[in-house]
Amino acid sequence: MKLKANKRRNVLLKILSVLGPGVVTAALVFGPSKMTITSKMGADFSFDLLWVVVVAIFFMLIFTNMSARIGASNRETLLTLIRRRMGKWSSLFIGIGIFLVATSFQAGNSTGVGIALGEATGTDAGLWVILFNLMGIGLLFFRSFYRVLEKVMLTLVILMLACFLTTVLLIDIPVGAVLGGLRPTLPTGSIGLVVAFIASCFSLVGAFYQSYLVQEKRKTLGADEMELDRPFLSSTVGILILGLMSAVVLICAGAVLHPAGIRVNSASEMGLALAPLFGDMASHLFLVGLFGASFSSLVGNAVLGGSLLGDALGLKSGLENNKVKALIALVMLFGAVISVVFNHLPLELIVLAQSVTIFLVPFIGFSIWWMAGQSDIMGEQVNTPFQRVAGAVGLLLIVLLAVVNFDVLFLTS
Repeated sequence: MKLKANKRRNVLLKILSVLGPGVVTAALVFGPSKMTITSKMGADFSFDLLWVVVVAIFFMLIFTNMSARIGASNRETLLTLIRRRMGKWSSLFIGIGIFLVATSFQAGNSTGVGIALGEATGTDAGLWVILFNLMGIGLLFFRSFYRVLEKVMLTLVILMLACFLTTVLLIDIPVGAVLGGLRPTLPTGSIGLVVAFIASCFSLVGAFYQSYLVQEKRKTLGADEMELDRPFLSSTVGILILGLMSAVVLICAGAVLHPAGIRVNSASEMGLALAPLFGDMASHLFLVGLFGASFSSLVGNAVLGGSLLGDALGLKSGLENNKVKALIALVMLFGAVISVVFNHLPLELIVLAQSVTIFLVPFIGFSIWWMAGQSDIMGEQVNTPFQRVAGAVGLLLIVLLAVVNFDVLFLTS
């Protein structure tokens, strides 16, 4: 019996080990803003926009898989490869740009943590912002930071998923209406939410960082060569989990909030989507999920911004580098200060982040697509014809979103 228990335990640990990089990316992308956008999609338009989740996840899968294969096939980091093939200014543009975007949006993640715990306990949100940013910085000083990061992210993802998935399984879901939501339609007034969701879920910054997570995973395994099917499986499962989380939040909101005519204007109102399962405790338990989304993004966003800037500046790559840790801590400190001082994400920082993103994201997408198509870099893992075509369509979609955002940000306003 003991032998069978140990065998099952080893199988479970192996599965969790494979999931690592993909789950970190899923937790990074599924932040408080994603939870809000997805809840509003269901509350305002029922299941009609479920197809948007499928489209965004499909293209996110394509680019995350490309990035994972780049990381598994090369010793050098993706920014190092870009520096050698496309010039140092290209590498600096991506590294500094991602750092600016990460620091600009970090206040939103800090605020999400504060709101979740502040509303749940009736205490000052600022205290929780300070406490959990200090806790996030403290994680940097664990001997094996990446392993700790994986465990934290996995725990929070399971926490978020369990609340919503259990609700979906227990409430009366109109299956026909849900399936009908897979047919592309654009209800009046929905285009803003569609653009916002695709732009945030089809996260090329998150996809780009997958190559780094794969290489960090290889270091923790202590192996000279990582099995090439492991990064593919990890990235695929991680992004499918992201899609599942988005879908169940939308379905919960569509089944519970939309018929009741509830408009999502606060975290507590989003929490009413869990009422069929948790009753009066629904809002409080939703705040637990919101905390999970916020804290996972708070840590992951800071790690992404700090480590990529470090690589762009030529620092020794890896999450064990003290200078890289200092840059990661800087992102967290920035977000905490802005959150406590302003109690929200200032409009000027939103404009800065969106301005940088408009020009940065299409270039990041092209860099991933182009590098993954170079046979001398990728070997047998080079893009297939399907991946090349799907990637090109994804790039066109990203350029279209950039044009729409540019028009809204600079021309319409």
